[in-house]
Amino acid sequence: MLISLIADYGTGDPAFAEVVQRLLMDLPAAHIQPLSVPPFSTLATGFWIAQLGLNPGPVDRLIYHNCAPRQDDPEARRDNEGEGLTYALLPNGVKVIGVNAGYTLSFIKYHAKVLRTVNVSRGGSQFRSRDVFPPAATKLMTEQAADSLLGEALDPAQIPDAPLDRIAWIDGYGNIKTTIPSHSIDLEPQTKIAIRIGGVISDAIYSDGSFRVPEGTLAFAPGSSGWTDPDGTAVRLIELFLRGGSAWERFGKPKVNQQIVRVV
Repeated sequence: MLISLIADYGTGDPAFAEVVQRLLMDLPAAHIQPLSVPPFSTLATGFWIAQLGLNPGPVDRLIYHNCAPRQDDPEARRDNEGEGLTYALLPNGVKVIGVNAGYTLSFIKYHAKVLRTVNVSRGGSQFRSRDVFPPAATKLMTEQAADSLLGEALDPAQIPDAPLDRIAWIDGYGNIKTTIPSHSIDLEPQTKIAIRIGGVISDAIYSDGSFRVPEGTLAFAPGSSGWTDPDGTAVRLIELFLRGGSAWERFGKPKVNQQIVRVV
């Protein structure tokens, strides 16, 4: 079994090791891949849930995610209570278990064959993803346990839509992955445009392939991320790619979730 552990603990944080230990107690043969997203970034969490969950991989897969800003209620917390645990079953059999917060379920909400709450405590620990949730997650990997643990169905309409104009991720090369679907762009290849992120504006060229631009040119092009929507539409997400450099640095090192504006 492959478990993708997506959380905002921080790169190299021992919290990952603690959660891995708890998951392996019940699933000792599992292979666990930790993926760290920025603090409280439900957008990056939701993006990676979709990118990993909706694309090809091993048949036996679990995505266990925890990014819980505890922003569902501004009042003081009782017993460290936070957003509730949810279960989603994707069309390819991938199971997604984690906290419903912000945009965590936004990219998959219309893909899921099953989308339900999980009957487990919403409190009890400041570190719920280690102390409270793993036993429920591992039991949900068996069909026999699913019925007793699953609660009410979630209405996709009550889950926020994914924004279509944000930074979803910055990769190790400084490429900026966005939430902009390429099919929403009505431009001819090699069209010159201007892009603003925060207070920085840069010229760019719309390309149908990132490498089809000269060295030192900023490309606005379909990137390597995307999936197929339930209606069969192939989704490719736009990337900002600086050939021979870093688009992230070009724009002053913006953060995930910042808005991307095409300047007219």
